[in-house]
Amino acid sequence: MSVIFFKATVFFYFLGTLAFLVHLAGGKKESLSRFSLLATGIGFAFHTIALGGWLIESGGISLIHLSQAMIFFAWGLVLVFFLVEYRFRIHILGSFVLPIALISLVSAAVWPEGARTPDAGLRMAWVYLHATMAILGAVAFAIASSAGVMYLIQERLMKSKRFNDLYDKLPSLDILDELNRRAVILGFALLTLGIIIGAWGAGYVSAANFFWDPREIVSVVIWLFYLVVLHGRITMGWRARQAAYLAIIGFAGVILSFIGVDLVWRGEHAFI
Repeated sequence: MSVIFFKATVFFYFLGTLAFLVHLAGGKKESLSRFSLLATGIGFAFHTIALGGWLIESGGISLIHLSQAMIFFAWGLVLVFFLVEYRFRIHILGSFVLPIALISLVSAAVWPEGARTPDAGLRMAWVYLHATMAILGAVAFAIASSAGVMYLIQERLMKSKRFNDLYDKLPSLDILDELNRRAVILGFALLTLGIIIGAWGAGYVSAANFFWDPREIVSVVIWLFYLVVLHGRITMGWRARQAAYLAIIGFAGVILSFIGVDLVWRGEHAFI
């Protein structure tokens, strides 16, 4: 049954993505804007039902494999989009966020899960909490990256004095920079919690394996990158444009790093 809801999720996210992109490209009709939100909302409802179904059928979403993590990441990303839309009314954010969620779901559908079965000792609450914090941190970094892309587009439009429809749809530079800053801080805090929880929990399983696990090494590298970003913004006065570029680079690194690790160590290491 969950597979049916999953397919429905992909279908409505596709419709929502199409509507968002048409609206971004120049569609002015208010009905198009409402339809994009409606399709995304319906897709998110099916997405939530699918996750709930997996919880009931399997007794929990393990997040052990990258494909499972992608599904949860997409769900969290759409949820945060609706929260940002409700709080700040940045409707155009969906044009950048929903395609990421759709690609994540499609990739999860075709990504092989591997044959590794997690050790019984790993079936503990701290493991799920560790993975959840890391994935939600990636969600926040995705929002920061999207805000960075919008900032660079808006800045270019202002410098070239092209005050067109796209300029009107995008928020002000100050709002986008603030969204970028808040998202990076939130993502950094979540990733920090994830690393701490993972390191603490590893003491009950195998601390040596934890600290040499390639995914944990990647997590620490990503953590150091965003630490430098925050340090630069707070103490060195890095400009918003620099922060926008770094947010984009950072999220690209998050995606490439974890996918690369999964490709190289599939079957030997879980996502978490």
